[in-house]
Amino acid sequence: MRPVPYAYSSSHFETLIYSAYYAPRGRQRLYMLARDLSTRYLYPTDLLVGIIGSEGSGKSTLIKGLFPGLELTNDDDGVNLRPTPIYDFDSSDFFAGHTFHIDARYELAFHQKYDICEAISRIIMHGRRVVVEHFDLIQDGIGFNAHIIFGIGEEVIVARPGIFGPWPADIKRVVDKTIKYRLMSHSAEDITSYILEHEYNYTRKMLHSDVKHGFVIKFPYEPTIDISELEDKVQKIIEKNVPISAAGEDLLAIGDWRMYCTGTRTHVKSSGMIENFHMKKDFIYDALTREYLLVGIVGKRETAGLEDIAYVQE
Repeated sequence: MRPVPYAYSSSHFETLIYSAYYAPRGRQRLYMLARDLSTRYLYPTDLLVGIIGSEGSGKSTLIKGLFPGLELTNDDDGVNLRPTPIYDFDSSDFFAGHTFHIDARYELAFHQKYDICEAISRIIMHGRRVVVEHFDLIQDGIGFNAHIIFGIGEEVIVARPGIFGPWPADIKRVVDKTIKYRLMSHSAEDITSYILEHEYNYTRKMLHSDVKHGFVIKFPYEPTIDISELEDKVQKIIEKNVPISAAGEDLLAIGDWRMYCTGTRTHVKSSGMIENFHMKKDFIYDALTREYLLVGIVGKRETAGLEDIAYVQE
């Protein structure tokens, strides 16, 4: 059995520690980001790929964008009835698959950690790739770090670990701390969008973007909207603490409202969970794109500890 393939030769040394990108809330925008990340960061020799994030953060969507066509063993829509293919891998089968997916948290309910780690190591030993969701749960059992790690919370973090890290547990702490802001922002954004359409009759297609702890809605011209009044209307829905949940495929329920949404799981459970919502009191003009930006902010300013993941552990 040949040794674990290493991702780099002596003629190439990767200096990336980590990069961070705003994590889009809609499915299509997350697909587009994942496509860009795969082009920028993935090498054919990245055989162990770690995926880290909490429930509803968009891990499955991120994986589908990074590895189009990869069959997931389970995702938000259900569980694949086939046995996880990684356990049936036969190195003598010339036509055996090259890329495998495994959800470590799901598998730990049915297999010992040792068996999972042994299966992953066997795949890598034979030059195949394994994409491991919840990689932080089994990294210590494998005994070595991933070639590349993607963490998703408020941001998508891309880390290229070396012998000193970054480590999955450190990335996990960051994404778990920030995911709440992404959920709050998404819910506040959709409440705002619904009110703009139904109470201000703004039916033009609105472009959505991101800002730290918040959202951005772009307009091609400056709307004649009283932002303070709009903020009050959103705040009233927040104070009512109405339930927020999926109501069908790409359909979101906010109380009695129904609206189109491609990220129905990336929301808080009720509007009352949106903290410290407020809007910038003026439309911000972007001279480069010639657009007017409506900016909403949630939560409070705090340090997530992203910069700490690069330090050598004492």
